Amino acid sequence: MDDYIRVIDFSAYSLGTENIAEADLEALTQELMHSFTTSGFAYLKNTGITQQEVDEMFDVNDRFYDLPAEIKEKYARAQDTSRERHGWACIERESLSGLSGVDRPGDLKEYYGIKIPITDDESWPFEVPEFEETCLNFYAACKTLTFRMLELIARGLGIEVAGFLDMFKHMGTGPNGTNLRSLRYPPVPDVVKKNQLRCAEHTDLGCITLLFQDKPGLEVSTGDDFVSAPPIPGTVVVNIGDMLQRWTADKLVSTIHRVMIPETAEGRGEGRRSIAFFAHADSDVQLKCLDGSDKYEPMIARDYVKQKLNTTYL
Repeated sequence: MDDYIRVIDFSAYSLGTENIAEADLEALTQELMHSFTTSGFAYLKNTGITQQEVDEMFDVNDRFYDLPAEIKEKYARAQDTSRERHGWACIERESLSGLSGVDRPGDLKEYYGIKIPITDDESWPFEVPEFEETCLNFYAACKTLTFRMLELIARGLGIEVAGFLDMFKHMGTGPNGTNLRSLRYPPVPDVVKKNQLRCAEHTDLGCITLLFQDKPGLEVSTGDDFVSAPPIPGTVVVNIGDMLQRWTADKLVSTIHRVMIPETAEGRGEGRRSIAFFAHADSDVQLKCLDGSDKYEPMIARDYVKQKLNTTYL
């Protein structure tokens, strides 16, 4: 794992840091680009998002997941595979194996997706009063960190930074598919369906993903095998998604990953939690190869997302 998924110190451009030295910016750009053009994954430490903030997100979402199913059902995600939506999805509602063309049963996880701004038919769970504020604050922190990474990626690709960032200007405010998702993996049941996983192998469909996790289970493909990507205290896992791989004509790599069922009885008896921030380009952006090539046919971001989502819900 140390050779394949690097740990990168982000302290030079952590949240709240301003006026970064050009040499530090260049060094950080080179480190990120090395990881994103090889494994497609990295751990970032010293990002400015604190463990306390992560723990508060875990806590407030735990309180929601502990509610009776009939209450959670009031906040169920709309049966809509055309775009990202706000709301809860029960265990086995989603199978991410469809994103990689593999046929598996529904994933052994439930999740709550925060897609803002919410629509008139969506709402926040009032049974957990702190839920909305905590999630919105965490969304804002993830958004800021994502924009800093996007800036460095633009520099690494040799494209104009301001113009690239402008393609994400509606994130959290308008037509943009970015979503913050908390996930809870319950203890593994005694009977598991054939080929079922906690989260099936897949690539993420957006541009960049930030992942916070509390237990092992995540595995990342090397092409020939999978390597474990366990939680490292004080870090966030970051990876490239399909949208950005396509947009960069495969310069940046969207890598297959999965969450396995633990092998030991002790591990199977424990739950697992994670929080993922899936950053998308604005819905009306044309995904035309940034290097000027025609490796992929130009495609509108919303159409790309719709195409991908149609493969994931059961």
